[in-house]
Amino acid sequence: MAHPGHHAADRPDDTAVVVLGDGAEPVESATWAELRARAVAVADDLWGLGLRAGDPVAFCLENRVDFFALVWACQDAGFRYTPVPTRLTAEEVRHILSDCGARVVLHSARTRSVVVPACSELDGVIRIDLDPGDVFGAGSGEAPRYERVEGVALLYSSGTTGRPKGVWRAAPPEPIEELPPGDQLLAAAYGVGPGSVYLSTAPLYHSAPLTFLVQMGRIGATTVVMDRFDPGAALAAIERYRVTHSQWVPTMFVRLLRLDEAERRAHDLSSHTFAIHGAGPCPVPVKEAMLDWWGPIIHEYYAGTEGAGTCVIGPQEWLARKGSVGRPIRGRVMILDDDGTELPVGQDGQVWFSESTDFRYLHDDAKTAGVRRADAATFGDLGHLDDDGYLYLTGRQAFTINVGGVNVYPREIELVLLEHPAVADVAVFGRPDDEYGEQVVAVVEVAAGIEPDTVLEPDTVLEADTVLEADTVLEAELLSHCRDRLATFKLPRTVHLVDELPREPTGKLRVADLQARYR
Repeated sequence: MAHPGHHAADRPDDTAVVVLGDGAEPVESATWAELRARAVAVADDLWGLGLRAGDPVAFCLENRVDFFALVWACQDAGFRYTPVPTRLTAEEVRHILSDCGARVVLHSARTRSVVVPACSELDGVIRIDLDPGDVFGAGSGEAPRYERVEGVALLYSSGTTGRPKGVWRAAPPEPIEELPPGDQLLAAAYGVGPGSVYLSTAPLYHSAPLTFLVQMGRIGATTVVMDRFDPGAALAAIERYRVTHSQWVPTMFVRLLRLDEAERRAHDLSSHTFAIHGAGPCPVPVKEAMLDWWGPIIHEYYAGTEGAGTCVIGPQEWLARKGSVGRPIRGRVMILDDDGTELPVGQDGQVWFSESTDFRYLHDDAKTAGVRRADAATFGDLGHLDDDGYLYLTGRQAFTINVGGVNVYPREIELVLLEHPAVADVAVFGRPDDEYGEQVVAVVEVAAGIEPDTVLEPDTVLEADTVLEADTVLEAELLSHCRDRLATFKLPRTVHLVDELPREPTGKLRVADLQARYR
């Protein structure tokens, strides 16, 4: 049984979805019968507009029941669907809609001001406003007019280093009626079943939340989804709905740890047995603090929209190998140099996965060729393996800084800065330098309660032979902290202090924004 239609037949009145508003208060919900009926009605209306299996559909929606209904409508009727991030500008939305070739675009009142102008210059696109919700998909959903064909998502990369790229995958050749192997693994390894309650903390249009939406829908677990993340509300939701499973990104852990002790201890989290996080490595001190608080329930995965490969690591494994993102669940990890030669244990290089899933970047054969070879693929990350095959990430190939012909890996410098108590978050990248090609720049999100604005006296000397630049006491302190721990060529030339780093809701850093600002 691997579809909401199955659960609607077996237990129609059980809760499938709960959507939260402010705090842990529900604003809407749906039983399995209601979700199935809504999905069929939406698919019927899309079919009535002339869409057939394989045709592209896009929707720009906040977290709501309609998002679930649209996903399952497309999965059921064979459409290739693209969830569009709600935080994009009209121009960014227009790019995605044009690139994916969407024939129909659905949106809400909340996203109307962006989607309407985005569609204004696109010919032949049918735009549907779901608010008010008494017109589209209003049928009974009892007898589908369409043939059951399995659909597939066409997701776009987050675009943290450039314009988002569509990630194309082949649709399953036949309708999925039994749990696929990956879902069986999730269910068996982490005890997910029809009685489970899963808390979704991030926007559903991102790859991991969407993947879990589908997996929980196939398994039959109840999904409780937050409209927007709030650390106190997340804890309240775990208590109120007896959440068993949840998904997070490292920045959410940081915000949770900022709660005062009274609020952290005010909620009964005893039902919570499995918390998974991804979207980038978690700083070791942050994960240690979360394990001290929640106990050994925190699991980590390393994956990506492309599906090149997946690594997982459990809490006990991680405590024995702090900083690792685990071992692959299929195939093997290979560390290669620029020529494709496999490197020995402990040496940094490009991270490649064997037995990769089949994918390509839409309309970009050159980029596809750069990340695929035979049955292997890469996300573009750098890292190394230990003697037991555990992977440690050190950065991204695109972010590597070349200082006078020597490669500098931003992640190494970020980890050093994160050791300082005044640093809540940090991003390190390169900017052009006339002498050395590039210089290292650090942008630091200052921890709560730290005063960053004390200005250095004009005659302050950091070091007699230094070329480091600082305007405040804290900047000078952070540079000194790095000097004690890093080789000279790795030192940040400057440190910029900010209240908050620009990140996607999934926690991915928008490096391009920072590079544009501090070039």
